[in-house]
Amino acid sequence: MATEIIFRNEHCEWVDLEVATDKDLEFLHHQYGINSLLLEDTGDPNHLPKFEQDGNVKFFLMRENTELERQNLNTISDISTKLSVFLVNETVITVHRMKNRSIYDLKKEIQLPENKEVSADRIALNLALKVLKSFDDESQSLLETMDNLENEIFLKNSNNTNQIRRLYKLKRKSGLNTRILNISAVWVDKFKTLQLDETSVTDLNDKLKDVIADFDHLNAQVTNLISMYLAMSDQRANQVMKVLSIYAMYFFPLTFIAGIYGMNFDNMPELHFKSSYFVTLGVMALISIITFLYVRKKRW
Repeated sequence: MATEIIFRNEHCEWVDLEVATDKDLEFLHHQYGINSLLLEDTGDPNHLPKFEQDGNVKFFLMRENTELERQNLNTISDISTKLSVFLVNETVITVHRMKNRSIYDLKKEIQLPENKEVSADRIALNLALKVLKSFDDESQSLLETMDNLENEIFLKNSNNTNQIRRLYKLKRKSGLNTRILNISAVWVDKFKTLQLDETSVTDLNDKLKDVIADFDHLNAQVTNLISMYLAMSDQRANQVMKVLSIYAMYFFPLTFIAGIYGMNFDNMPELHFKSSYFVTLGVMALISIITFLYVRKKRW
């Protein structure tokens, strides 16, 4: 375990625990009076975002988008990592099981000279903003990926079978992110219970709405792109079938004629005519010309 006091002043203290053990959680239980059930939630990698309050302990369970890309996109832990934030009076306690980008960024910012008036509630708010920013960055990255795929499909007119897999993966990631953000509205709304100015809380809610709107737009765009890709694939298949059908129109009657005269029955009088061969070729040519004119008239 890595325990670090990231920030401390006369108003508040910020304690960070990375990869907390059972012994560490027991220490938090006795030292700060945090309910053991709340501490158990910090160890579940698939736990959904939530907010709980137990006495003077406020517990925000957030999920931050992670840049780690896994092969299977089945659960929310495949695209995000958990960040537990406890507010106990004027103490902020953060618990996480892997390196956390939000904590790393805020750790650098909080040491700046201009950040003199720092409170526990303000630290929690800034962490929440950083968590939502991780999803904002992810939405921009996925939008760029989708634009590149769209260019490949429509402008370059490529027919790579891997594209549909990439589109499906994009849809899965977008759907999982949307699910996390929709559930995150529960803990975002609880920031209004903290000692923060109304403008800051409104900015946090607006940030959540913006990110949700971005992923909703991405979901709709990816769904439309998949439908258009499948439609184009069907169109290409139809074009191939159309060409094959036209060739079949030409060769079916010719094959029929050739099949009749290839039966070699004894009683076939036309086989003994001197000009039978040339007459048959002429009939075949005439049929081909008639078929060509018919196809051209129908604009097939």
